[in-house]
Amino acid sequence: MADEDEILDALRDVYDPEIRVNIVELGLIYKVIIGEDGFVTVRMTLTSPNCPAVEELKREILRTVKAQDGITGAELDLVWEPEWTPAMMSEEARLELGYDI
Repeated sequence: MADEDEILDALRDVYDPEIRVNIVELGLIYKVIIGEDGFVTVRMTLTSPNCPAVEELKREILRTVKAQDGITGAELDLVWEPEWTPAMMSEEARLELGYDI
C-alpha cells in the first residue's frame, strides 16, 4: 500500500491552475491520513476561500490519490485553520513566484 510520502510525491503532479505551482510546494496539503483499509483522507486548504478552481483541484487530487497502489478510496477534508499564507510555500515555490520570505 502507498505510504504518505508516496502520496505526497504523486500530489506534486497536481498544480494550482491559476498559480502553476504544485499543491505540495504551495503548502496546501496539511496532512495525509491513511487508514488500515487503504482509505485516504487528505487534509488541505486553498490559497483563498473563493478559489475558482476548487472543483477542478478536488477532482484531480482524488483521482491522483485513488490511483496509488493499495488505496481503496479517498476524501478531502478542506480546512481553513490554520489560514494559508505564502510562508507555507517551499523555498523553491517562493523563489519561483518571487516571494522574499
